[in-house]
Amino acid sequence: MDNNNDIKMTNKTAPAREENKMGVLPVNRLLISMSLPMMASMLVQALYNIVDSIFVARVAEDALTAVSMAFPLQTLMIALAGGTGVGINAILSKSLGEHEYEKANKTAVNGIFLSALSYIVFLIIGLTVVKPFYMSQTTDPEITQYGIQYLTIVLTCSFGIFGQFIFERLLTSTGRTFFTMITQGTGAIINLILDPILIFGLLGAPKLGVVGAAVATVIGQIVACILACILNIRSNPDIQISFKKFKPDPVLIGHIYKIGVPSIIMQSIGSLMVYILNKILFEFSSTAVAVFGVYFKLQSFIFMPVFGLNNGMIPIVAYNYGARKKERMMDTWKLAWIYATVMMIIGVIAFECFPGPLLKMFDASDTMIGMGSVALRIIGIHFPVAAFCIVTGSMFQALGISIYSMITSIMRQIVVLIPAAYLLSLLGSVDYVWWSFPIAEVMSAAATIFFFVKTYRGIIKKI
Repeated sequence: MDNNNDIKMTNKTAPAREENKMGVLPVNRLLISMSLPMMASMLVQALYNIVDSIFVARVAEDALTAVSMAFPLQTLMIALAGGTGVGINAILSKSLGEHEYEKANKTAVNGIFLSALSYIVFLIIGLTVVKPFYMSQTTDPEITQYGIQYLTIVLTCSFGIFGQFIFERLLTSTGRTFFTMITQGTGAIINLILDPILIFGLLGAPKLGVVGAAVATVIGQIVACILACILNIRSNPDIQISFKKFKPDPVLIGHIYKIGVPSIIMQSIGSLMVYILNKILFEFSSTAVAVFGVYFKLQSFIFMPVFGLNNGMIPIVAYNYGARKKERMMDTWKLAWIYATVMMIIGVIAFECFPGPLLKMFDASDTMIGMGSVALRIIGIHFPVAAFCIVTGSMFQALGISIYSMITSIMRQIVVLIPAAYLLSLLGSVDYVWWSFPIAEVMSAAATIFFFVKTYRGIIKKI
């Protein structure tokens, strides 16, 4: 018997449903109401990332370097979770816009199934790959020891983050972004509270160092996962989650990954880029690697709100694409671009005017401050250009053509950024390496404009 029979809500009941707010509210009000909770929660996440590194830096600079070097595998994990979520988000929101409620329900349960499989993959990676991963980047035994301790825990206990991602995506796909603010905020606050307690052994807890940072991270993720699951079951009437007589749907899973794989590859390329760039920077010093890691933590405080804005934008565009409402789609994209640009300009001002104070938060030495100030000022100039690329890339994802985002990302990070960084490193100063970022972003903008024009003429204009 097909598992569709187990789903309570069928297409026959569609006319009785009230139109989802994504199809009727004024666009600006809708975008702000859906994005602000996501932006707030991601700001808390970004704050956690920064504070986490600040605490780790006080253990030792080698500890900060080790945690920075863990970034590629952590990014790979988030790429799989986030990319799968992109596919689920686009299909589920579009299904609701088309009033195909059975398909929306099936998308949800198949997404949860895929999340469980993803965790198994990273459990195996955490048990087998971590040590050779660190040894391929450095021969420093202290950095290697710190890194193995930290990353093994993060990967083997990653069921929390995979569960958190999928259940939050289900909430986002149905327009309930306020709940995702609660779940993400709760997880991040728990991390913030547990970090100093477990790292430094406060309040009678054992002094665990980088192990404490990892434990605090996974506990926060697990709590957020449980909370997001409960909110879906109790407060998300647009979908019905039931695994009674569940069987994976290969066609639907293929559709999810058709949209999600380009996003997975796009973010995975970022993981590869960080790995290679760490190796290039390590030729100068471990401090250069630490600077690069600190840059990523700081830029997350700027980029995370933009990603929150995108998470609010994608379901709106996907829903109205399904409902064939072109003007609402385009208005959403334009407003998101404006808001993202304003946030990025604020980031440029911070990086250009206050690099020293920003680096001092991480207990940076004079050498690290000197190197890092140059890095932040050079890299920061590309932020406004990145705003257009990020928002438009999310537009592609909402329309189910994530491959354009993937191609652009490959060109930016592999075809341009890495070769440029290597060639500039041959000039003998690490300061030149940082210019690879704005160079790559200009190329990315050119490719994004090309694909947007193609998308507008081929899809949007015909709606």
